[in-house]
Amino acid sequence: MNMETLRYELAHGIATLTFDEPGSPVNTMCERWQRDLTEAVQQLVADRAALRGVVLASAKSTFFAGADLKGTMRLKAGDAARVFAEIEQVKKNFRTLETLGVPVVACLNGSALGGGWEVALAAHHRIAVDQPKIQFGLPEVTLGLIPGGSGITKMTRLLGLLGAQPYILESRLFGPRDGLAAGLVHELVADAAALRPAALAWIAAHPQAQQPWDAKHYQLPGGTPSHPKIAGMLAVAPAALKQKTRGLYPAPEYALAAMVEGAQVDFDTALRIESRYLAKLIVSPVAKNMISTFFFDLNAIKAGRSRPRWEGRFQPRKVGILGAGMMGAGIAYAQASRGIATVLKDVSLAKAEAGKAYSTKITQPRIEKGRMDAAEQQALLARIVATESAQDLEGCDLLIEAVYENRELKARVTKEAEPLLAPGGFFASNTSTLPITGLARASARPEKFVGIHFFSPVDRMKLVEIIRGKSTDDETVARAYDYVQALGKIPIVVNDARGFFTSRVFGTFVMEGAAMIGEGIPAPVVEQAGLQAGMPVGPLAVLDETALSLSVHVLDQTRADERAEGRTYIASPGELLVERMVKEFDRNGRAAGAGFYEYPQEPGARKFLWPELKTLFERPGLAWDMRDLKDRLLYRQSVETARCLAEGVLTSVHDANIGSIFGIGFPGWTGGALQFIYGMGCAAFLARAGELAAKYGPGFAVAPEVEQAIRRFEPRW
Repeated sequence: MNMETLRYELAHGIATLTFDEPGSPVNTMCERWQRDLTEAVQQLVADRAALRGVVLASAKSTFFAGADLKGTMRLKAGDAARVFAEIEQVKKNFRTLETLGVPVVACLNGSALGGGWEVALAAHHRIAVDQPKIQFGLPEVTLGLIPGGSGITKMTRLLGLLGAQPYILESRLFGPRDGLAAGLVHELVADAAALRPAALAWIAAHPQAQQPWDAKHYQLPGGTPSHPKIAGMLAVAPAALKQKTRGLYPAPEYALAAMVEGAQVDFDTALRIESRYLAKLIVSPVAKNMISTFFFDLNAIKAGRSRPRWEGRFQPRKVGILGAGMMGAGIAYAQASRGIATVLKDVSLAKAEAGKAYSTKITQPRIEKGRMDAAEQQALLARIVATESAQDLEGCDLLIEAVYENRELKARVTKEAEPLLAPGGFFASNTSTLPITGLARASARPEKFVGIHFFSPVDRMKLVEIIRGKSTDDETVARAYDYVQALGKIPIVVNDARGFFTSRVFGTFVMEGAAMIGEGIPAPVVEQAGLQAGMPVGPLAVLDETALSLSVHVLDQTRADERAEGRTYIASPGELLVERMVKEFDRNGRAAGAGFYEYPQEPGARKFLWPELKTLFERPGLAWDMRDLKDRLLYRQSVETARCLAEGVLTSVHDANIGSIFGIGFPGWTGGALQFIYGMGCAAFLARAGELAAKYGPGFAVAPEVEQAIRRFEPRW
């Protein structure tokens, strides 16, 4: 046999299929593997008379990683029929394997995800190493795909329609022990060496085996779609799903359809239904966008592709935070929850203690739900020292300034605290807009001064933006990268400029929304355009949350800075409207109780748009086009992101995409602010941006150097 990705061995009646893709750290369902599997199964059929059992094993540190996603990225719309035929052949092989009449055992020495879990499901008995870091499950929906290698059909028949939903629609992953409890894993062993003996013992004890759905009296757990309880759920499920996806994410909708349709037919027909949905989905733009970003870009960041070369590895031991407001308190919790000793300083002990109390507020509900015990909470709180004394900062290997966005205040606290750093320590500012190079002038060692921009609320937001000032050295950026990863968060690295990357692009989103109000478009329409485009909330609601007064403060600071440089800053229509809201109408945002929305104080009362917006700004009879409004909100951000790329603020596509999605809520279906361009095709994007620029102004104009940057960085699959 001439197989490259697996080995076939037959000895003493036991056939062993060992997956071992050459030149790859993991096993994937690449084209060569698909051909090898067909050959191996044909050999099993030929050897059937000599077989007592089959063992599925892996020569890698994991069992099986799943689909060949690079191959998926190269697919075109016309490839759907070929994909359907290929996946049907894989399923035919699985089906032949599980209906040979001999026991088949999967030896799960490591993780089995996506297609890897579907390989495991072809076995009658699954034995796993009892190791908590091992993960099983079907994450396809998070990548814009559905499980198409029989995962939907088999998980639904193992767990029922209700039981399988979290694993399929929500991509719930599980470890060996949870798998055992759910009946998805059948046996645990202490280590990989114990897998084969356990497999042989099970084969000896079960000379004949079949899958549950092949048993004569099999019934779907919980009932079929016609069961009253299931029918009641299915009556509302599509609407609930549509509310969640807004019709922008086809994968969960296809997955639910495959589950329900497959539950009403025989097993083999259900498999074919699943294949059809996958073939249609896998060649779609949304799937490619999501695979590109949520797999390849995210893995690039996890692997440190944005981290400068520095041989050391920074392990934060003691970190000081200057300022115990919302951001400082959130950072303190993030550190303490990861075992890092934290000094939280403010101007008074009362303010510092209030910041520490935030960690109690976050952890208390977890204790009440049984997810944390009181001893763990006390240990976490003990790692945070609240203080008003700068001397308590002595010996910190990192100090993070998280005070109000005022250059003079930041300079003062920098000069006070920096001398207390441990030898080799470094200093960071959590500013969201002020250029790091300017702030570093207050530092005695600007090469050891870096921006570490957290997002609010820190305990929930995964992204952290690391900003390299003009003097910041590689080692300091690398240490900041290591620190962010030590918190379990996602770092992106950008170069210094006003607003950096995320705040700058975020500003274009909210100010485009404000500009629409100034044009006379009804406020509910503006908010709806944001939601329909896939943003988490509308631009006006976001402006209220971040404070209109802060936007005006940044505007005033920008005007002053430009004046000091001998230039005049020209405010955008959106900025001018927000300035009017604050200075003319005293509408400062949610924290002040009044912004674009009203915030009733009565318990349970919901916010509503300020009625005066209609009187003050709306133009009766104004014609507006929803497609234009949605495109304005997305294209404006993508054009600004491309400008950041052209200016060198951004140096990679993966930082841009991950930063836009995890930092500012750019819609996941697009794959991020640059993948939105590449997924659509550069020519189509540039043509539409030109149309928008002609109608709505220079914010959408793509200069020649920006177009060059877009094309230069275009991914090649």
